[in-house]
This record gives sequence, structure tokens and C-alpha cells, in this order.
Amino acid sequence: MFDQPRITVYHASQCDPKRCTALKLRAHGFVRIVQKIRYLPKRAIVLNPLAEFAFAPSDRERILNHGLAALDCSWNHCEKILHSHVKGTARCLPVLFAGNPVNFAKPTRLTTAEALAAALYIAGFKSEAIELLSLFTWGHTFLELNSKLLEAYSNASNSAEVVQIQNRINNLILGSETKKGVDMLKTNSTATSLNNLHVGPSMEKQLPLSEHPYYYGVYVATK
Repeated sequence: MFDQPRITVYHASQCDPKRCTALKLRAHGFVRIVQKIRYLPKRAIVLNPLAEFAFAPSDRERILNHGLAALDCSWNHCEKILHSHVKGTARCLPVLFAGNPVNFAKPTRLTTAEALAAALYIAGFKSEAIELLSLFTWGHTFLELNSKLLEAYSNASNSAEVVQIQNRINNLILGSETKKGVDMLKTNSTATSLNNLHVGPSMEKQLPLSEHPYYYGVYVATK
């Protein structure tokens, strides 16, 4: 077992290299890049929006033992890749708001760097998540927009509780237009609702998170 998460990114070479967050992460030694999906670690946690199970703090041990992986491809060409056979244990991130300038405040429209940082934060690697995002001028924005959501998810016991928290967040925030939803993240009433959130008994299986209305391309790079 390793003390620090090992991060691998499948890079499809479909985005502008100058704007690609995955390539910047590699340049600073945060991730390893592979050019073929079959080179992803066999037992790693793979962030994939088509996954049946939600990413949860309980995935921390598998990340420590086998690593964390993401799929970096463009919005226009990601469907084939996401539907292909990917090694590892697939997990879908819950709803979060983008802090990057291309898709600012849009739910689920995260860059690869934001997705990886979110997974690290939820799994208890908070300092690693902050350090990773410090490479980007907008990195702090992602953390500020999602601070209450990330804390709520990181306090869940398992994937089932993450799903229940997301459903509550959908009702609180995503039912209104995005700008109003982001503004609600900063209000005391929303904070109180999240802090007082109680979840019921754990469920053995989850409905695919891809069914929520803002799903698609949670982990793919922006263009």
C-alpha cells in the first residue's frame, strides 16, 4: 500500500494541448499519462460518468492500494470511449459545479483536474486536492463553489449515502437555474440544510447517476 494516491489519466489527444489540464498535471508530476485504455491500472478507481455506483469516501482504501484514474477526452468524441471496456472499478462523481472559466458554474462540466481533485477531496486526501488545483488560476474557485458539497459528500459513509445526499442537493439547488443554484450554495439556509442532512439505511445498489438531468461528460476535458 502507498501513502500517496497514484493517479493515471487516459489521454485521447482530442483537446488543445495548451489548455489541457491533464497534460499540465503531468508536467508537474501529479499524474501519469497513458495513450491506450488498456494501460490503465487493472484495479484502480476509474472516474466514469457511466458508472453504476457513486464515488464515496469508502473508495479511499482502493485508491491507496491500486490508484485513481480518469479519462481525458473531448466532449464531442467521448461517448465511444466511455462505452468501451475500461479496466478497474468504475465510479461516478456526484453533482459538483465547474470552477473552470470555460464552463463556469455549470453542474458536472468539470475538467479532468477538477474531477480528480474532487475525488481526492471526497476520499479524504484534502491537502492533495488543494495542491493539485493550486496549479490553476481558477482552482480555488472550484473549491469555493463546492466547499459545502464536497464536505457533505466526504462525510458520507458509502456510495448509497452519497446518492441520497445528491438527491437532496438536486432538490435544493439544481431545480432552479444554474446561477441561482450557485448563489444558493453560499447561503446560510442551504448550508444548514446540508449540515442537517440525515440519510437512511444504506442501499446495496444505486440507480446510475447518469440518470440525473445534468449528467454527461463529468470527467472529460473541456475544449
